[in-house]
This record gives sequence, C-alpha cells and structure tokens, in this order.
Amino acid sequence: MTPALSPQLTMPPLQCYLLLAAFLFSIGLAGVLVRRNAILVLIGVELMLNAANLNFIAFWRFGPHPEAMTGVLFVLFAIAVAAAEAAVGLALIIALHRHYQTVRLDRADTLRG
Repeated sequence: MTPALSPQLTMPPLQCYLLLAAFLFSIGLAGVLVRRNAILVLIGVELMLNAANLNFIAFWRFGPHPEAMTGVLFVLFAIAVAAAEAAVGLALIIALHRHYQTVRLDRADTLRG
C-alpha cells in the first residue's frame, strides 16, 4: 500500500517565491555594485537573471492559466540569452586579462585598443 500524502505537504504561497527572488536579486545587485573583479560581477549578473527567471516561473505557476506554457517559454528564452551573455562576458574578461594582465575592473579605465 502506498502512503497517502499528508495535508502538511502543500506548496508555499507566491510570496515565498517572490521573497526568494528578491533576495537573490539583491545579492546579485550587491555583487555587481560592490565587487571589482570582473568574474564576480558576471556572477552577480547571472544571479539577477536567475531571480528574474524565478519570478517568471512563480507567476506562471500561480497565474490564471498554468496549463499554457508561457512562463516556461519565457524562462527558456531568458536562459538562452543568459548563456549568450555569459559567453560574451567571458570573452571580454579574457580580452581584458590579455591587455591589462588583470581582471580588476578599476584597472581597466581606458577604451583604447
């Protein structure tokens, strides 16, 4: 016999997901604004994009028509954009390292090639 699901196993409300997304976004924003290392800034941007993806999924799931896969499609496109952004960002960081021998953003203050 399979055990029945207990009534305590309910889904958290929408506010819990939104608070988690706000927490992730604020950590990412602090990482972008405070850090001087280009790689850590890129990680902060990725955290902010993941917080936006969490919002898309939460609003899709708790929306009026969760059977329409609109939220999932938004997230898939956002993940594709984030992958392209990470590839371009890493290429810029490699070019920065080759030119300045560092990945600190405060040392790269000129736009000369």
